[in-house]
Amino acid sequence: MGAQPRATEGAPRMTGQRSAPRVPAGPGEDAPAWKLSANENPFPPLPGVLDSAVAAAGSLNRYPDPACRRLTAELAGHLGVPPEHIAVGIGSVGVTQQLLQATAGPGDEVLFAWRSFEAYPELTAVVGATPVQVPLTPGAVHDLDAMLDAVTPRTRVVFVCNPNNPTGTVVHRAALERFLDRIPPTALVVLDEAYLEFVRDDDVPDGIDLYRERPRVCVLRTFSKAYGLAGLRVGYAVAHEPVATALRATALPYGVTLLAQDAAAASLREGPAMRERVEALVVERERLHAALTAQGWDVPSSQANFVWLPTAERTTEFTAACARDGVLVRGFPNEGVRVSVGTSVANDQFLQLAAYHRKTWSRRNARIG
Repeated sequence: MGAQPRATEGAPRMTGQRSAPRVPAGPGEDAPAWKLSANENPFPPLPGVLDSAVAAAGSLNRYPDPACRRLTAELAGHLGVPPEHIAVGIGSVGVTQQLLQATAGPGDEVLFAWRSFEAYPELTAVVGATPVQVPLTPGAVHDLDAMLDAVTPRTRVVFVCNPNNPTGTVVHRAALERFLDRIPPTALVVLDEAYLEFVRDDDVPDGIDLYRERPRVCVLRTFSKAYGLAGLRVGYAVAHEPVATALRATALPYGVTLLAQDAAAASLREGPAMRERVEALVVERERLHAALTAQGWDVPSSQANFVWLPTAERTTEFTAACARDGVLVRGFPNEGVRVSVGTSVANDQFLQLAAYHRKTWSRRNARIG
């Protein structure tokens, strides 16, 4: 992957309440909380996107284009791929469901690392296929050798989430290419790149390059993260034929709204502003990682817009304590906590809580010892 832009003095400042989502802390509670649980972009929509959405609102009496032709054409030009290789859907989750409906069913297997994106097993169950989970390495990275060993003649789809959600860890180019070369042609490899724009590791490949070289590779991307359109639900896949055609055939008719299509197309034309905002989030991510490491947490290096704390059996306790103190994080019981990168104000609040609980647990362990 080519070098990415570094922080500049012109990068947006990550301060203020407007760009830091605050929501009710819980049912019936009025006190607001910093929402760092959903990997949302804390910035408002990109310049020009709101204008596009307002203009589109004048046509809300009309159905959207079910084929998303304008957005597909813009994506094709943006990525340098044929438009017939693109399938647009209701967020990357919607496209994932289309993909599984098109490729897997009862008696088939869908393979993925675990823990990874929680929609994989849920959507696999929807189509009646069997989920096959392969544990991450102790470093919270995809165990590609173990995944290869788990492939069977029934394997139809293999997901590689890169960067991985919720750990933020990545698979590097050489390892991924070796993996792809050894996957049998009966299986489709899906590279889920929802967080690609946040990657600063030059050894992480761009999935589009791998798709160009390999007909059994499909790339998933979304407008929800770097582009900040989570509320509009727009995602897409890039794949060769016949996969792309099958994906479009399983799409929900009129599923991607008129506002969503226009806003996504407008976002593609805001590349410089998007990259500037992403860089500000990357700077905050690195600050979070450094501060948590200094506090004594074992935090994997993240290439996404979140960090992972392996809180193990204390996950539920930690998640609840954060919520009581006004910070919402995403806990995975008995495994860890995923914390989205927010504004500097929200991040500082979380760091204070993390430091307090780290010291409390250390004192507790010392008494037990």
